[in-house]
Amino acid sequence: MSSIGTGYDLSASQFSPDGRVFQIDYASKAVEKSGTVVGLRGKDSVVLAVEKIVTSTLYEADAGARIFTIDKNIGLAIAGLLADGRYIVDIARQEAANYRQQFERTIPLKHLTERISAYVHAYTLYSAVRPFGVSVLLSAWDEDQGPQLYKIEPSGSSFGYFACASGKAKQQAKTEMEKFNYTEMSTTDLVQNSGKIIYQVHDELKDKDFRYEMSLVGKETDGLHRINPAPWHSMAIEAGEAFKNEDDSDNEI
Repeated sequence: MSSIGTGYDLSASQFSPDGRVFQIDYASKAVEKSGTVVGLRGKDSVVLAVEKIVTSTLYEADAGARIFTIDKNIGLAIAGLLADGRYIVDIARQEAANYRQQFERTIPLKHLTERISAYVHAYTLYSAVRPFGVSVLLSAWDEDQGPQLYKIEPSGSSFGYFACASGKAKQQAKTEMEKFNYTEMSTTDLVQNSGKIIYQVHDELKDKDFRYEMSLVGKETDGLHRINPAPWHSMAIEAGEAFKNEDDSDNEI
């Protein structure tokens, strides 16, 4: 990359001879260094799950959270640079508050995604700024649209998903997701699957300690976005640990 991109990676507004913007590639690399984040969209709910890598035992348990509530029924999870992600969270909350003030209702998730996507994309157009080193997963549920799940890339492109993942084990998580049809899956099965995926893709050799974080929004939560809700949080951890122990015992044989 260095030989091809020499002189073309100093600005986000410059294309390389082969049509690439290297600053966006570098932002994507920052996302790939992050802990894995997955989103699963079921029949009546959406689950966001995070592999939060513990880089120091001196941190408090809730330090470095990667799941946030944007509005009462909208959740957001980030993979990548935490500081960049918090800035995106602030922008998302401002957009949601402006929409509520103007229309006296919660912003539809599709509209919010489009507004954040446009903002993220704007940071890939000018040499005075750099792209955000984050990938964003957004979840919501309402009576009209049901469960919704969107993902925004560092380039500003966004898509709706039945299941998606970001972070260092994105491809491995995606392989596991493709084995199931989540559209008709109950909330309990959805939560347990999220725990299994996060525990399965966690690399114990590189990152020994991690905390499982999750959020749930759907009929089971009365349409409210809940972070680490009981008993769903403990249910996901139990399912993940049981799956991991079973997998380890099979490998020993």
